[in-house]
Amino acid sequence: MKNYRPLLMILICVLSQFVSAQRGVRLAYIDMDEILENVDEYATASQLLEQNVEEWKKEIEVKKMELKGREEQLQAEKVLLTPELIEDRQTELDIFRKEVVDLQRKFFGPNGQYINQKNKLLKPIQDQVLSIVRQIAQERKYDFVFDRSSDLVMLYSSKNYDISSLVLQRINTQKRLNARKKELEERKAALEKRKNN
Repeated sequence: MKNYRPLLMILICVLSQFVSAQRGVRLAYIDMDEILENVDEYATASQLLEQNVEEWKKEIEVKKMELKGREEQLQAEKVLLTPELIEDRQTELDIFRKEVVDLQRKFFGPNGQYINQKNKLLKPIQDQVLSIVRQIAQERKYDFVFDRSSDLVMLYSSKNYDISSLVLQRINTQKRLNARKKELEERKAALEKRKNN
């Protein structure tokens, strides 16, 4: 009987490997756009960011109109100016043109205010969604979770693999729990205040 134990252990190991290999890959997907549309904080942050973008565009447009006005003024006065004055004015225009480009870069460049504010306002909400997706994937043992709204081309997807509603449900649960904690802390502080009076 002792001779069969190593053989039996090897057989069990081989069979367990075979069974786990036959399990297949577990997939799920989310629709990040749908999730974010239903999160109030994301809508508020997006609206604030959009207001800032509009202000920046207006500021840039004013500078561009001022630049165009200066260029037209130079063209109109060219016949009256000496070559040195024309060159000086052209240099001033080049400096102003560079200021306009720098302003555009400051607002919308790779390290501009748009990117910084987008990261500051929207990234925490996106991180919360991704954290919940990771939790669900680990709980339900998904091998891959795709984002349907990303650049990944999904030609067909069955609705029973969509976990977007589950993610939204967990976000709302977290929001209610946080609101409840805050309410309890406020009540506790009010009770402490009454005791001290």
